[in-house]
Amino acid sequence: MPFRVAAVGTGNVGRHALTQLITNPDYELTGVWVSSSAKAGRDAGELAGLDVSTGISATTDLDDILAARPDCVVYTAMADNRLPEALEDYRRILAAGVNVVGSSAVFLQYPWQVLPDEMIAPIEEAARSGNASIFVNGIDPGFANDLLPLALAGTCQSVEQIRCMEIVNYDTYDSATVMFDVMGFGKPIDELPMLLQPGVLSLAWGSVVRQLAAGLGIELDAVTETFEREPAPEDFDIAAGHIRKGTAAALRFEVRGIKDGRVAVVLEHVTRLRDDLRPDWPRPAQQGGSYRIEITGEPSYSVDLCLRSRNGDHNHAGLVATAARIVNAIPAVVSAAPGIVTTLGLPVITGKGLYAET
Repeated sequence: MPFRVAAVGTGNVGRHALTQLITNPDYELTGVWVSSSAKAGRDAGELAGLDVSTGISATTDLDDILAARPDCVVYTAMADNRLPEALEDYRRILAAGVNVVGSSAVFLQYPWQVLPDEMIAPIEEAARSGNASIFVNGIDPGFANDLLPLALAGTCQSVEQIRCMEIVNYDTYDSATVMFDVMGFGKPIDELPMLLQPGVLSLAWGSVVRQLAAGLGIELDAVTETFEREPAPEDFDIAAGHIRKGTAAALRFEVRGIKDGRVAVVLEHVTRLRDDLRPDWPRPAQQGGSYRIEITGEPSYSVDLCLRSRNGDHNHAGLVATAARIVNAIPAVVSAAPGIVTTLGLPVITGKGLYAET
């Protein structure tokens, strides 16, 4: 019997998740939620960019999604700029007895000691009352900085530090909300965007360093953050819009987990809008961008993860990977004990059933 699954969100990540739900016979699509009236009423196949008709029309009413009683909801709706609403959506879905896999809000990857208890408690209580589970993941935060580094650490005799890095050119990332409002690109250097407000980096990626520490079996003394920005040397355009000379065009930040006065785990991002910006910052292993895991210990490792796609560039591949990570986790999450599920508690997702001849 296929899993009955609904999709909430059809944006950059959501349309790839929707494609997999439609094309993979392991899933039966029961509904699609959209945020705009312009998408409401359209067939799920059209929203996924597929030349098929599914008979499932999009709705803006979450109650319609829950009324179909799916086994699981794939939640990819934007949460960065509507956090209270997203958390309430999760609470409603779980309380209705429906499991959830999601790509946002990212701190739910491992929320303990990251979120205040009063924000976690309603999610956990709804999961208990609905006998349902929730798993939030993707690529970053996600498998590039939880599954892969912890697997490598499991082959060491000792570990002094784990560093996870995203080194990516975002010029083709087509989301004005994320690029301008959240990350602050194209904004004055002295104007702090949402992402760089005090404590936000540690909120968003503190889940990464906390989960890595938990995987190592250590209790962090503190989580700190630091960042630097680089202005555009001239006017230029990116997929999301126009970047004026002197406005923010590159960003480097670190979220550090401190143990006994030493940096034990680090999440580092190096984000450029042009490859020629800040050549002194770490460079990717392939054109456009890559992920890097560095483990200092015995033995030490440096591993580069390079994403590619036949249908787009590195950013496109990252969106597909984010969607596939959560969709492929559906069977394990449906089978999991009620509550917030993390990579530490899930079995390895092997790609069973995904083999396809070209």
